[in-house]
Amino acid sequence: MQKALVSVTGQDKVGIIAKVSTALCEQNINILDISQTILSGCFTMLMVVDLQGTQESFQQIADRLAELGGNIGVMISIQRMDLFAAMHRV
Repeated sequence: MQKALVSVTGQDKVGIIAKVSTALCEQNINILDISQTILSGCFTMLMVVDLQGTQESFQQIADRLAELGGNIGVMISIQRMDLFAAMHRV
């Protein structure tokens, strides 16, 4: 399993979760875990996803999510979980 962490931040509005989830589904990326909250009108969401089923490269996924973020007015980034874990290991 190739896991990644997707983060989404921006002004809260209708449809953010739906649009991000749809984009992941279209790339055959499974959402394993999700957490979202709204802090003073700022939407924040973290998703752990499984990249094993996708045929797209990591860069293609990152580019597509960044483009979607620009289209809907939020910032979307993706990090590989193995690199994320290594960066935060004590």
